[in-house]
Amino acid sequence: MLAGNDHAFRLLVEKYRNDVFRTIFAILRDPKEAEDASQEVFMKLYNSLSQYENQGFKTWMTRIAVNHAIDVKRKQERRREDVVGALEQQVLGTPRDSVEKEVIAFDQRRLVQKKLNEVPENYREVIYGFYIEEKSYQQMAEEQNVQVKTIETKLYRARNWMKRNWKEDDFS
Repeated sequence: MLAGNDHAFRLLVEKYRNDVFRTIFAILRDPKEAEDASQEVFMKLYNSLSQYENQGFKTWMTRIAVNHAIDVKRKQERRREDVVGALEQQVLGTPRDSVEKEVIAFDQRRLVQKKLNEVPENYREVIYGFYIEEKSYQQMAEEQNVQVKTIETKLYRARNWMKRNWKEDDFS
């Protein structure tokens, strides 16, 4: 049907891009992520056109969009879990199996809290919100009544601040 017809495909993109974006945004709840995922979905659609069997294009397209959005969300959650797990491993060490390890872990948690208090106030809120409370950029932007880009910038600057001001030895 559309195989090799770039102009026809561009028309499909124009016609359905808002539908694809809304479908993906409903799952990801982040406009930037939804925009990126929408573009990826259209690339998947283009590469999969030969498999399309003329049975409801919009349904077929929506199924691809939903599946891709779910994959993106899973990757985000895995990434967040990996970061939190790495931080916990770095700060807390191996799982506690003795009173001694529990005391050390308590001291280290207190140290992490103390170190978090050293972070400038405007960075502390995004670090705590993203890493501890596991909020999305969108959630934090709405709560602080700012743009998502502002949250991204604050988190970027906060990470740079931590890299410049904290040494691994500070946590031992």
